[in-house]
Amino acid sequence: MNELNKKSGSAGIFISIIVVVAIVAVGITALLVNIFERKSEARNPYIRLVEVTEDTTDPEVWGKNWPKQYDSYKRTALTTSTRFGGHGGSEALPAEKIERDPWLKRMFLGYAFSIDYRDRRGHAFMLTDQEDTKRHNVSQSGSCMHCHAAIMPVYRELGDGDALVGMNKTHAMSYQELNKMVHDMGHGHSVSCVDCHDPDSMQLRVTRPAFIVGLQRLAESDAPVPAIPSIDIWRQGSRKTPYDPNVDGTRNEMRSFACGQCHVEYYCSSGMPLTFPWSNGLTMEGAEKEWDETKIKGERFYDYKHKESGAEILKAQHPEFELWSQGIHARSGVACADCHMPYMRDGASKISDHWVRSPLLNVNRACQTCHHFSEKEILARVDSIQQKNYDLLQRGGAALMDLLDAVEVAKKSGATAEQLKPALEMQRKAQWRLDYIAAENSMGFHAPQEAARILAEAADYARQGQVEALKLTK
Repeated sequence: MNELNKKSGSAGIFISIIVVVAIVAVGITALLVNIFERKSEARNPYIRLVEVTEDTTDPEVWGKNWPKQYDSYKRTALTTSTRFGGHGGSEALPAEKIERDPWLKRMFLGYAFSIDYRDRRGHAFMLTDQEDTKRHNVSQSGSCMHCHAAIMPVYRELGDGDALVGMNKTHAMSYQELNKMVHDMGHGHSVSCVDCHDPDSMQLRVTRPAFIVGLQRLAESDAPVPAIPSIDIWRQGSRKTPYDPNVDGTRNEMRSFACGQCHVEYYCSSGMPLTFPWSNGLTMEGAEKEWDETKIKGERFYDYKHKESGAEILKAQHPEFELWSQGIHARSGVACADCHMPYMRDGASKISDHWVRSPLLNVNRACQTCHHFSEKEILARVDSIQQKNYDLLQRGGAALMDLLDAVEVAKKSGATAEQLKPALEMQRKAQWRLDYIAAENSMGFHAPQEAARILAEAADYARQGQVEALKLTK
């Protein structure tokens, strides 16, 4: 009986071992199959189901080949906001900045931004929001579409294959005329995949002619470019061939260049082709110097004359690329995409998240890969920086309003235009600096100390102008 029990026990152990071995074998096989599938997936990150070309501007078509990227891009239509930026409402159009900060409306009197100046929304809305703005109540140049539409095929059509020639024709066209042409040709989409990716290789690239010309002028200058080391390398060469970001730029630089095509300071009007003011560098003063030295019809350049004071005003656009280039992140080799389009895992693939948004809404992937602190601590640090710059911005705005009040009193006291020149020059300087940070979409975070310096100068120039105007008061 004992022998029988021993044999039964041994048989049971043997069967158990076989079962365990079988389970382990199945597990190992499944693991190996999974590894093989992941390796295969990594080797073939996408399958071309449709052909895309230089004229394929509809992102939905690209989405058939690259669905993961397209899925995240579509999220740019979602409402997002942070304490100091973005659109948090559910309205058809974002909220008006000029209603929230009335000093902005007064600052822009005489310019279309006093009519309509709204919070920003995601990339999905960049064309429709421009088409719907009330700023079209006054004439707008066709070049305004440069950064809002997938416009490269239209440039090539206008320039008989030369995009730069085509772009330089659009400033003389009205916005409505060029907008109709864009839609009639089937390219009525916001900036799309083809604007940043080669349709054959999917390589990152830049396409916008104004950006390429701007970088070439920057490279030809002797301005410091710590954030763009490839320009320094190009400068050490023969310089026979102009700097070409698509040839000379590094892959890491391209992850900022792609954004810098549009997130920049620029000027366009019916009287002047689209221009990026980088011949003196990427600093605020560099752009100011270029505008001060630019003449249109024999007169010093200005965007508009202030309706109250008559000052010749410079209007800043959205110099994110320029301000970023002055900050510690840029100098450390951190690209725009690292924070606004951080890498994400999807199966075996590592792709850039095309839900372009504030890093504050994606702290884990956007910030904590480098900054090993809690999300609460990181958010607190950013909030502290932005709050300080916001306070400086508001103080600068108050100083500018006091300057305008003083000019108004001086005029009523009989001050002549010649006598008011010193005060109005201070207004031009103050307003340029104030607007440079107000229009830049990081509330100073892209380069905190530089932003604070610029805002301090804005308040200083405004107070100097106020003093000059008060001297004329009887």
